[in-house]
Amino acid sequence: MKIIFASQNLGKVKEVKAIFNNSHFEIISLYDLGNKIDIEETGLTFSENAWLKAKAVYDIYNEPTLADDSGLMIEQLDGRPGVISARYSGENCTFKDNNVKVINELSKFPEPHKAKFVSTAVYYDGKNRIESVGELHGVIIKEEKGTNGFGYDPIFIPDGFEQTVGELELDLKNEISHRAKSFEKLKKILLEKFC
Repeated sequence: MKIIFASQNLGKVKEVKAIFNNSHFEIISLYDLGNKIDIEETGLTFSENAWLKAKAVYDIYNEPTLADDSGLMIEQLDGRPGVISARYSGENCTFKDNNVKVINELSKFPEPHKAKFVSTAVYYDGKNRIESVGELHGVIIKEEKGTNGFGYDPIFIPDGFEQTVGELELDLKNEISHRAKSFEKLKKILLEKFC
């Protein structure tokens, strides 16, 4: 069964394809289809944004679609950057810009800087809308470490680890990440429902 993954983010595409590898589902990205769809994320929650993306891509292709929205929530920043994690420093900002902004904002607070990555994954096929959530708890550090991963990975140390997500091997990251948790849950539901 082919499922379109509604993401422009190659890092996410790689992670999700790895999660669904050796299953009954073949994940086709928008890049595989040669399509760069710009979907405005106007939702106030990860769930709303994931649904907007899934519905928009389903409406174009009329094929089962997966989408997710994810981000970083930091306790001392009242849950920011939250749903604007990817563009926290403004439109056209880089991952580095976002990391620097977070580090600067946290400099006035005492450590530890407790945080969590949250991912909401949505499946939609015109009839079924299925959603799952995954979280990864940890702390934010003062400087970037590691070049694996993307986004806030180099400044986030998961609970129980001494390395940032940016320093972890991809296989290990895929086992523990918020996105892995949400998509693994979703994969299990889809296997029970369709296989």
